[in-house]
Amino acid sequence: MANTQTTLSTPAAGRAGGEHTPLRMFVRRFRKETTAIIGLVIIIIFVALAALAGLLSPYPPLEQHISDSLHAPSLDHLFGADKLGRDVFSRILYGARISLFTGLSVVLIAASVGTLIGTVAGYIGGWWDEAIMRITDIFFAFPSLILAMAIAGALGPSLQNALIAVAVVSWPVYARLVRGQVLVLRDQEFVQAARAIGVGDAGILLRHILPNTLSPLLVQASFDMGGTILAVSGLSFIGFGAQPPTPEWGVMISEGRNYITAQWWLTLFPAISMLLVVTGFNLVGDGLRDILDPRLNK
Repeated sequence: MANTQTTLSTPAAGRAGGEHTPLRMFVRRFRKETTAIIGLVIIIIFVALAALAGLLSPYPPLEQHISDSLHAPSLDHLFGADKLGRDVFSRILYGARISLFTGLSVVLIAASVGTLIGTVAGYIGGWWDEAIMRITDIFFAFPSLILAMAIAGALGPSLQNALIAVAVVSWPVYARLVRGQVLVLRDQEFVQAARAIGVGDAGILLRHILPNTLSPLLVQASFDMGGTILAVSGLSFIGFGAQPPTPEWGVMISEGRNYITAQWWLTLFPAISMLLVVTGFNLVGDGLRDILDPRLNK
């Protein structure tokens, strides 16, 4: 009698297969990126500080104590006090809320607009593609910060207008990035197969093309978070963004620049906070690029 072997699927085998899901593979690779983990820890710390600013701040950010004007760092004022006696530590905590909100808002707006425009240009092609790309070339012809200053100056000095200005100069990067991805993906075999079985353009875009553009978008967005925070703070520093007495880091540095030689804490602590946040997002972006870019994976 011939021997018959039966292969059974065991729970252990099922669990082993589950270990290779994309999410688990991503987490496993991310754990190996030490610099990315450091960046993520920095971001988490500042998000927690911003969320708990109301509990952690010893004073309201706008409360003035003239008797404590330009008070050096001490137990009463951990990071010192500014010229109006406002606690610098409290203002930095609330400034973290503003900086993280501005970075996230601008990146979401720019990425959404750029993804939509880039998808249309790459998928439809023809004169639509040419017209859209020539418009993006116009934006790239100007230094982004100078163009943002011009737009913010025309709209009027305010934090909201600064966000609009930075978003307007940021979307072309995403449009070009997504267009390039769509041009490659639209002629792939799996897209042609979906079209052959009757899947419409909307289904192809939503189910087959756009999901495959998320990796480079995520990497670009993580880098842009830091750049956006710097850009908005820069506009606030020169008077085009947030206005005093808003506890925004760029405003705080601008207000303390006249005292930088003697009252160093007025500019040092907001600058260090900005440096740490931007560095955190850049480190995470580096790690995501190494993980998600197949050309860098060995």
